[in-house]
Amino acid sequence: MSRIFGTDGVRGIANKELTVELAMNLGKAGACVLTKEMEHKPTILVGCDTRISGEMLSSALMAGICSVGANAVYVGVLPTPAVAYLTRKYNYDAGVVISASHNPVEYNGIKFFSGEGYKLPDAMEDEIEELMKNPSQYPAPVGEEVGRIEYRYEAKEAYIEFAKEVVPVDLKGVKMVVDCAEGASHYTSIKTFKDLGAEVVAIHNNPDGTNINKECGSTHLHELQERVVAEEAMLGLAFDGDADRLLAVDAKGNVVDGDQIMAICALDMKNEGRLKSDTVVATVMSNLGFFIMGEKNGINIEKTKVGDRYVLELMKKDNYNLGGEQSGHIIFLDENTTGDGLISALHLLSVIVKTGKSLEELASVMTVLPQSLINAKVPNDKKDKYTDYPKIVEAIAKLEEKFAGEGRVLIRPSGTEPLVRVMIEGKDQKEIEKDAKELADLIVATIK
Repeated sequence: MSRIFGTDGVRGIANKELTVELAMNLGKAGACVLTKEMEHKPTILVGCDTRISGEMLSSALMAGICSVGANAVYVGVLPTPAVAYLTRKYNYDAGVVISASHNPVEYNGIKFFSGEGYKLPDAMEDEIEELMKNPSQYPAPVGEEVGRIEYRYEAKEAYIEFAKEVVPVDLKGVKMVVDCAEGASHYTSIKTFKDLGAEVVAIHNNPDGTNINKECGSTHLHELQERVVAEEAMLGLAFDGDADRLLAVDAKGNVVDGDQIMAICALDMKNEGRLKSDTVVATVMSNLGFFIMGEKNGINIEKTKVGDRYVLELMKKDNYNLGGEQSGHIIFLDENTTGDGLISALHLLSVIVKTGKSLEELASVMTVLPQSLINAKVPNDKKDKYTDYPKIVEAIAKLEEKFAGEGRVLIRPSGTEPLVRVMIEGKDQKEIEKDAKELADLIVATIK
């Protein structure tokens, strides 16, 4: 069996790749590994997003959990960060989210959290997979030793109260448009903003199980941009299907991405002495303008490879409290243990209210440099060896010399496909698109 865990849990087309049998086995193995040293009867929290396959897969997962003698608590539809928080709040032994985040409805996923609300390290995921290969090792309790399922749909209110408490902000007089992606934030985000006094125009907040992320949310911002302008709102906010990421739109309809949101919040936290070590953790894919902003403002920016789990690992290791990705996965580690779209939104709104500045003005602290990203298709077994070819190395060096600090070249082999991703940043969009295409063509022609 090839490795089933990717960079963010187990993903696949529901009922085809991610089957009920696989979900049940993940429930069994996950419960055994996550609770193996516990003397009490363990309890695991389970939540899901709004996609139609969520109840099917969560039922199978919980059946697996109960079959090995653990209890399950089902909280229904909730954002991924809410499950992480509630697992900690109620002292459950582990948490599980059934979600495929920003992916289309036919996909789903299963993601585990430890009792402390953190995503599992690779080693623990490997242990779960290893146990799944040996089903004879599963315990098979009977009678009163079988697990139970408890239903706690009211738990979403505790998450809302938590969000309002950790980032208290008065939103009276703030008019906003909020795109819920027909996903897990459709209740929690809208209620939170309204409770805090905002005038909320909610769009894509009527999930029917089949419309999650469909031309909406943080991956499709066009409608939100138009609506913010039409409603004469101060800003727009967009979540993805499981609400662990946030993107924004200013009053003129301009997109404010994860890098810009981090820049705004990092400066505010630094000015108030709340940014630990004056450091933010970002990935290599963050815009060069973000790193330039950091240099100008005395903010150190540590880089990791792509993936919010790697951002979090470094944050925990070196005790940093702000990090994230351009895509809008932003981790405020003082408040929650994972990317949290609602917490990110409240932090951003807090800066707007505190300073009295528009989002457009705040976002101007960082100049977003044009980017061009082109995929070079190469044999899968050679995608990590592009540096073995002198022609490619020489071409990259020439481009880096040409940009001289005002641009950059980033080459990244894909983790899942037979591709080498070529990203170039610079001041001139047409020029970098030409350079990126020429470099990608050279990589394809050279690696045969």
